Amino acid sequence: MHQAGYAAFNDPNTGLTSYTKRLGRDYYPRFHLYFENDKDNRQVLNLHLDQKKPSYAGSSAHNAEYDGELVQREAALIQGKIKNQIDNEAQSAKPELEKKNFWGKLFGK
Repeated sequence: MHQAGYAAFNDPNTGLTSYTKRLGRDYYPRFHLYFENDKDNRQVLNLHLDQKKPSYAGSSAHNAEYDGELVQREAALIQGKIKNQIDNEAQSAKPELEKKNFWGKLFGK
């Protein structure tokens, strides 16, 4: 998540960890990302754009955008980063072929 510009956010109210990415110098707007499990117990990412902080004290409701061009572009960026990470890990897991010199290639040793 760090490579995509996200920082861990530990919610003091729930104790849950999520990830945020600010769009500017202010705290809002920001992308907010949670890891969740779907009905088949697969891990999925829940991404939304928090436009502003909750309107009144004690409220957890806020103006969030779960769809739209910005959210879709950010989701594509995250998917690309995850794919690159998976590809890099798969590449490094492959055993490296033994490099042979000219004589080794010639005589099969």
